[in-house]
Amino acid sequence: MDVLNKLNQLFLSVWKQGILGVDFFQIIIGIGIFIIFLIFRGLISKLVIKKLELISKRTTNKLDDTFVKSMEGPARFLPIVLGVFFASYYMSFDNETRGFIDNINRTLITILIFWIIHQIIEPLSYILSGLDKVLTKELIGWIIKSLKILIFILGAAAVLELWGIKIGPIIAGLGLFGVAVALGAQDLFKNLISGILVLVEKRFRIGDWIKVDGVIEGVVENIGFRSTVIRKFDKSLAIIPNFQFAENAVINNTRKTNWAISWIITLQYDTTIEQLKTIRDNIEDHINKGEDYDQSVGVAVRIDKFSDSSIDMYVRCFTKTNSWTNYLQVKENLALEIKKIVEGKGAAFAFPSQSIYVEKK
Repeated sequence: MDVLNKLNQLFLSVWKQGILGVDFFQIIIGIGIFIIFLIFRGLISKLVIKKLELISKRTTNKLDDTFVKSMEGPARFLPIVLGVFFASYYMSFDNETRGFIDNINRTLITILIFWIIHQIIEPLSYILSGLDKVLTKELIGWIIKSLKILIFILGAAAVLELWGIKIGPIIAGLGLFGVAVALGAQDLFKNLISGILVLVEKRFRIGDWIKVDGVIEGVVENIGFRSTVIRKFDKSLAIIPNFQFAENAVINNTRKTNWAISWIITLQYDTTIEQLKTIRDNIEDHINKGEDYDQSVGVAVRIDKFSDSSIDMYVRCFTKTNSWTNYLQVKENLALEIKKIVEGKGAAFAFPSQSIYVEKK
């Protein structure tokens, strides 16, 4: 009996002593409280979030869909934060351990707050998309990414402060490191600033056909922080540093309102004045009456100059279409019509030639 009594006293002593001064009964109750909140977390996932997703899908506005989806993670994390908080406060810790547990609770709450702020930024992109006349889609993407990084850094700094880690010296050290990096990475920052200028000034967007003389010509596929990806017309991929678009003239063919046709037609010197006038008038009349040409921009058909082996006629007009494929078709039709007019009036095109005179002795 003495052995059993001693074992019973030892068991009760261990039970009351527990872990970190908390008896096992409180630990079991605390675990039970935490499990209840885990069950509550499952109910939130299956009932509340699913119900909100169904409601948001009934609307045509995608803002509520994005908001519900972005809040899904924090909503599932909230019961864990509450479970740890209530479970820990039910247990009787000593002062030192209580301070440590309080820091854990503060850390979890801080993470939850900054996670919510971080997730709210995503729906913000839909609000900013309404400012497409001021901000491009790519620039909005940059702003959203920058805000997310900033929130993450602030959240990490807040957590470090909770645990007594001073971030002032860390920031100072990072500042010195940043200066050293900036000196060694001037091209990187130059490209970054150039990329921002490209987006702010809306020089081009994804899908635009651009040309930079002596650098690149093709279709923009992506505008990044440091470089822009362009698909050339031979289907090869080119990655161009952004400073090239800030320091050179960029021709954006996609934004052309009209395509220009500008030719010099060479006629033989034996073409009569009447033939020249008739050919000129017929070409001009064809362009002015044609539905494919934009007469409001201007039409010019004139005898231009006398070249070494031809009389040159200048033809310039603009198409209504801004499509490259349609422009080629209009251009071809005009070329065929000009040939028909010239040959119909009994004239002929000239070609470069030289007359050689042989002197007889």
